[in-house]
Amino acid sequence: MSVRRDGDAAVVAVADDGEGVPAADRERIFERFVRLDAARSRDDGGAGLGLAIARDVAVRHGGTLTVHEAPAGGALFELRLPGA
Repeated sequence: MSVRRDGDAAVVAVADDGEGVPAADRERIFERFVRLDAARSRDDGGAGLGLAIARDVAVRHGGTLTVHEAPAGGALFELRLPGA
């Protein structure tokens, strides 16, 4: 996890070294009710709303929430918010 300033924006980045998010699914995971792991049950695996809500909050505050490939090969989520 890192926090930095990029021009007028604050950037919070969270990376892992897991399997990552396939390029074809990187926008789709921000849609409501999308869950990539078909083996997880809805009872104990969540409803697929967390990323959709997080992106909506970011956008409502003039920012963005994106996912890329992390340097270690996992997922890199990046939240950018405008400075005050």
